[in-house]
Amino acid sequence: FIGSGTTLVEAKLLNRNAVGVDINPQSVSISETNLNFQCDTTSKIFIRQGNAINLSFIKDESIDFICTHPPYANAIKYSKGIDGDISLLTTDTFIKEMNKVALESYRVLKKGKICAAMIGDMRKHGKVIPLGFQVMECFLKVGFSSKEIIIKEQHNCRSTDYWKKQNNNFLLLAHEYIFVFIK
Repeated sequence: FIGSGTTLVEAKLLNRNAVGVDINPQSVSISETNLNFQCDTTSKIFIRQGNAINLSFIKDESIDFICTHPPYANAIKYSKGIDGDISLLTTDTFIKEMNKVALESYRVLKKGKICAAMIGDMRKHGKVIPLGFQVMECFLKVGFSSKEIIIKEQHNCRSTDYWKKQNNNFLLLAHEYIFVFIK
């Protein structure tokens, strides 16, 4: 879920090695473009098109930190039919796939290290779907322990007007969760 590669850019600036994976070739291309700058670093940044449920190119317990920001089920579709794109899935199917993402994350993360997942809730047909807590449960079920729950407020986003119209100016979901897990 590298999106535009912001986390990879920060890793490069902080002289950290990083691996970014996204199923969407457009995200991979945008990330590569955003990483095309010079700075005083010896970091190694690897970008790969792939699926977060299959990180077979990464050895067991070889990663020090996982930072992930999956889509919010099908709230916003990030592709037009890429096989395996979880932004195209209903909430129930999305959660089944996130269970696989959590399991694969657990496999590659070193014992005692941290996994952070940022996700928010959704509103469908006027009702709140607690997607964030459902995703948190995916990570807890595979063996992670909860270290912290951070609530990130967000206001005046580029899409605020869109969501206001979708919700008839009713309460906007103006937060995301950053779940911090430890293995």
